[in-house]
Amino acid sequence: MLAIFQSFGLPELGIILLIALIIFGPSQLPKIGRSVGKALREFRGASTEITKAVTEGLEGTDEDEDEDEAPKKKKKKEKEEEEEEEEE
Repeated sequence: MLAIFQSFGLPELGIILLIALIIFGPSQLPKIGRSVGKALREFRGASTEITKAVTEGLEGTDEDEDEDEAPKKKKKKEKEEEEEEEEE
């Protein structure tokens, strides 16, 4: 099925546009073009938002883990320093 879409070239696109012009007429094509453009813009925006949300969600879990580990590392470091001071 993908092979069909990969073989579209300029002549095929021209034929499709000519058929659309015959079917819908010259007055309707700009309206259809605007509608298709808006739909594509909304789709791109939605897919960008979803990608951003997923990326932030994945990065957020890493940050949460780092935040949980940071106090533990700090306490461990302080404890080691205290032990070193006691030994001296």
